[in-house]
Amino acid sequence: MRYPDGGGLSAAARSRREAVRRQAAEMFERGEPTVQVAQRLRVSEKSVRQWRRRWVAGGVDALASGGAGGSRCKLDEAQIRELTTVLDAGPAARGWVDQRWTLARIAELIRELFGVDYTLRGVSYLLHRIGYTVQVPTRRAVERDEERIAGWRRERWPAVKG
Repeated sequence: MRYPDGGGLSAAARSRREAVRRQAAEMFERGEPTVQVAQRLRVSEKSVRQWRRRWVAGGVDALASGGAGGSRCKLDEAQIRELTTVLDAGPAARGWVDQRWTLARIAELIRELFGVDYTLRGVSYLLHRIGYTVQVPTRRAVERDEERIAGWRRERWPAVKG
């Protein structure tokens, strides 16, 4: 399953957080104590102390956002789009009948498609970064006939229910 926004902080959210740090810098210049800065900005005192140390060492620029966290992705945008298309098609499209994408299978898939090696933890981070969550599918028989089940619910269940 995918998050609609891909998860993580957007550029706008990072910008809002940076604005709070800049407000803190203005308060530091006025000599306001840590407790008061934390209360007014509704953040922890620990954060304010960290910001103050960075501000003392490098000024307001030291409080700028460092951008999105994590290491750079080994796949480019086109490869990520291709990967999501393959993942959305499901494991059966790649020959696995049990309908489960495991981290090992996805790592193997990435290696086959793009020639890039990922550790299992790296695959997990990649999936989270592109908006996928862990899902445990309900176990269903491969032979399950959805049409017959729907017919039974339509015709037989009302009689059984009374």
